[in-house]
Amino acid sequence: MLSKLRHLISPLTVEQRTIDLVGTQINYTLKRTNRRRSIGLRIDNHGLTVNMPLRASEKWLHDVLQDKAHWVVKKLENWQAKKPVSPQWRDGQSITFIGEALTLRVVVSLFATPPLLQSEQLFVHVTDDANEALIEQAVTQWLHRGAIKLFQERVAHYAPQMGVTPRMVKLSTARKQWGSCTTRGVVRLNWQLIKMPLLLIDYVVVHELAHLVEMNHSAAFWQIVEIACPDYAKRRRELKQWQISPA
Repeated sequence: MLSKLRHLISPLTVEQRTIDLVGTQINYTLKRTNRRRSIGLRIDNHGLTVNMPLRASEKWLHDVLQDKAHWVVKKLENWQAKKPVSPQWRDGQSITFIGEALTLRVVVSLFATPPLLQSEQLFVHVTDDANEALIEQAVTQWLHRGAIKLFQERVAHYAPQMGVTPRMVKLSTARKQWGSCTTRGVVRLNWQLIKMPLLLIDYVVVHELAHLVEMNHSAAFWQIVEIACPDYAKRRRELKQWQISPA
């Protein structure tokens, strides 16, 4: 019992460090804990994290980082390239809608009115064209309305084919999930899917509807997905190239 308690309260130290790897200055988080027996490297959207045994030597740490230097730099560059860029809410900027680029046209008006899509331009009437928060709010609300309408249409298209009847379709603002489905039949789809090509939107719709039959990711689940979406593996790979914007 005492040994288990010691394990639970094992010390953890966290440091922010910088190291030169193949000519590149890399900032990383170093975590030391007596739960580890080896040095592990993890790279994600937060950067490089190094986990190592509490009493491991600095030389061991240095050798591991230098040995993995090229891998670390390449992985960090890939993450940086995929990192979503926060849009600028100004006239002439580009926004993505169902996989297509739209040009934002900001018009000063005495009264704010709902955005209007004409050809490949989205006209937004606001009282102050220098107020980016105001423009963002108008565009986001327009995207939300377009999202729920399209998602409901795609669910209505696929649900009969798959023999399922969802109770409700809702928009989600999740930061890590494109969709979810509850045992009560509520399908939630991330509103930011509206930026994607329709093929990827449909894949997520089919994926969540399949959970109304199989609430898991078993072989049976993927068979259901494949019936409605034969090229789901390709679409799934393409989906991984997209990230949910923090906005």
